[in-house]
Amino acid sequence: MKNLSDCRVLLVDDAKANLDILVEGLKSDHKLSLALNGETALQIAARTPPDLVLLDIVMPGLDGYEVCRRLRQMPETAEVPIMFLSSLEEVQNKTRGFEAGANDYLTKPFEMLEVKARVKSLLKAKAYSDAVKEQIAGDLRVAREIQMGMLPHDFTSFERTFRVEFGAVLEPAREVGGDLYGVCAAAADRLVLFLGDVSGKGIPASMFMVRAISLARLLSREIAEPERILARLNNELAVDNPSGMFVTFLCAVFEPGAGRLTLANAGHCRPVLLRRGEPPGWAVRNMGTALGFEPDLEFERTELKLRAGDAIVFYTDGVSEAFNPQEELYGNDRLLAEAGAFAGQSAPDMTAGLLGKVRVFAAGAPQSDDIAILALKVVGAGPGFSGKETSV
Repeated sequence: MKNLSDCRVLLVDDAKANLDILVEGLKSDHKLSLALNGETALQIAARTPPDLVLLDIVMPGLDGYEVCRRLRQMPETAEVPIMFLSSLEEVQNKTRGFEAGANDYLTKPFEMLEVKARVKSLLKAKAYSDAVKEQIAGDLRVAREIQMGMLPHDFTSFERTFRVEFGAVLEPAREVGGDLYGVCAAAADRLVLFLGDVSGKGIPASMFMVRAISLARLLSREIAEPERILARLNNELAVDNPSGMFVTFLCAVFEPGAGRLTLANAGHCRPVLLRRGEPPGWAVRNMGTALGFEPDLEFERTELKLRAGDAIVFYTDGVSEAFNPQEELYGNDRLLAEAGAFAGQSAPDMTAGLLGKVRVFAAGAPQSDDIAILALKVVGAGPGFSGKETSV
């Protein structure tokens, strides 16, 4: 926790005599910055953020109320405690000060002992709050490392065994998130892929994600059909779900010998199918129902025959529902068109290229949701390719 002697207090008053009194009383206990008007105070606060602001109200130019409001709007000082020192002692003046964002209010003339006591109290509270936030941030960094460690990053063994190529990216909107993807060699002739999006964000979503991804891996080794994997996974999540959370989930099984990809969708975004020389299309027709609401649901099965060069791109709604500064939606039509430009490219180039398109569209707007993209490209497919698609 930060020592109080290392804390910086910004003193703002247009009367130099008042500043002299405050400096004399506080200089031995804290670092000090001085400002004789509101404009200078804001410049100093932006350049050297203080740990506490002692602020007069009646000043030429910007008054203390406006300075307080602007300090609350600045990222550097949004949570810095502010105490008004003012000769205005009416209740409405104090009320206005607190409405502007002040933490404390002391009327002039003041006793220096009381000022020092209140300064010490506010600085202690801030130092404790900062220490807690730092601890939480550290815990979240560890949680992110654990979460990212659960996801596959090296696909070499899968690619060599199943004659495919992978590209993947996951970017949580916060330190940890609820998007997930996975790849599992369930058998010598069966590769299972899944991608999902847990409702909500942050720690609760990430914990639910860990449960879903762990169960999916276990079930994929036991069950061959993606629609049955989803049905069992849904039952497990729905029966014991006190938080009421849910997850959209897409499961796919690739059999390289037959060149067959079987998919089942539980309320997730429809993946994009890319074939060289053909326009991009949706790999499944329907979205289905998300997992975790109620047990005993059934899911639709879609079968695709893939040949060498074909690819499929899975993604979460952080892609299709990205917004730009004008609050325009990236949308499915734009996604389909821009994803089509990557047909024939490597799987890593597909994921990186699509993420780049989303970033260009967003034009610096804050990421509002987690983003996950998983691309599978077939390098060599088995015999019997017909190009036909069936749904059951």
